[in-house]
Amino acid sequence: MKGKIHRQAFEFLQEWRNSDSRKPLILRGARQVGKTTLVKHFAETYAVFIHLNLEKREDRNLFEMTDNVNQLIANIFVREGVRQDAKNVLLFIDEIQNSKPAVAMLRYFYEERYDLHVIAAGSLLETVMDVRRISFPVGRVQFMSLKPCSFVEFLDGMDLVQEKEFVEQVDVPWVIHERVMRHFREYTIVGGMPDAVTQYAATHDHQAISTVYESLLQTYKDDVEKYSSSATIIRTIRSILNVGWNSAAEIISFEGFGETAYRSREMSEAFQIISKAMLLELVYPTSETRLPIAPNYRRRPKLLWLDTGLVNYAAGVQKDVFLADDIQDIWRGRIAEHVVGQELIANRTEVSAHRSFWHRDKQGASAEVDFIYPYQGLLVPVEVKSGHNAHLKSLHLFMNEAPHNIAVRVWSKPFSRDEVKTSHGKTFKLLNVPFYYVGQLEKILQKEI
Repeated sequence: MKGKIHRQAFEFLQEWRNSDSRKPLILRGARQVGKTTLVKHFAETYAVFIHLNLEKREDRNLFEMTDNVNQLIANIFVREGVRQDAKNVLLFIDEIQNSKPAVAMLRYFYEERYDLHVIAAGSLLETVMDVRRISFPVGRVQFMSLKPCSFVEFLDGMDLVQEKEFVEQVDVPWVIHERVMRHFREYTIVGGMPDAVTQYAATHDHQAISTVYESLLQTYKDDVEKYSSSATIIRTIRSILNVGWNSAAEIISFEGFGETAYRSREMSEAFQIISKAMLLELVYPTSETRLPIAPNYRRRPKLLWLDTGLVNYAAGVQKDVFLADDIQDIWRGRIAEHVVGQELIANRTEVSAHRSFWHRDKQGASAEVDFIYPYQGLLVPVEVKSGHNAHLKSLHLFMNEAPHNIAVRVWSKPFSRDEVKTSHGKTFKLLNVPFYYVGQLEKILQKEI
């Protein structure tokens, strides 16, 4: 059905449900990425679903009346009209950051009531809990991260069943390549925020979804007071949320960021706080060509926001994306790089998942590769570039040092393979991957390596 989106994280939840080592699950993600909707969809597989929202006083009171987990569950069941011997029950504790006793109780759900399946979520979880000095019980909970919708999920929301199947199977016929690329450009404009995807599926009107973006941006700005108790840091965060979108996919400096007067220390702290709210990621470079990755925190990071659709709206480049024949031509290629970065991590459920790029700074031979992608012990370079293979100089330099012979170039043309030789004589396989396959990169590498 058009507009209803099947999230791939649903499969992770099913695995969690069936796991012998299941613990209460903490669902993390930025505001409005679909956490509550996902849990409600998942709840349809249970006989009983209990949804508590701890923004409500009456729900918080349940956790403040007793510190005995069995008594708590008995009280919840009575209030919700659920039999005390009910089986196959999912308890969802939303906005859990509003109750310290509720967070503490999670360990007892794990230790004493393994039969009850518990999911917790909240807005600005880590940020708010840092401010309130609340911590999750170590070793008694597990975490899952939810990102904005991937391109495949966008196709699902648009009810483009055939195109979705072709992309997932990495088998898009060349005769519909241009059609699927047009859909990817739509995805690049709209982004992956579920409300925006749903609205666009209903209207196919880019202007109509501007109200969704405006509401999201205002919500993030309204949250600022929850981020910190420092007036200076609050002002710095506001500044980033006002001007930072213009620096998407750009290597940034903290000192005077966005032509502001804020100093490096203040700006760095503010960025770290917004990162904890999962609105952005500071992507640091590495000079490694093999695992483990060692980020160089002394160098300047690349700024990636949570969603390309939001970037387009906030930075005022929606029209440019709409009119462009090739998304690589927009904003000096930064929108193309940003959406690739978004797709590389869209279906990762680990909270610790992050992106990296490669930078080598040797005298007379500075080089940079847009992303590096860990796969089966290898670091695979990913460049978002069009043009002739000989112009991929940074990629060649990376491959000269890499212990393997495979690299990826993302472009707007159909999938192809090239055999390329570096100036040092090393031969490697270059996979030319269309934008719509970036989310399937693991499947592609599985076949090619």
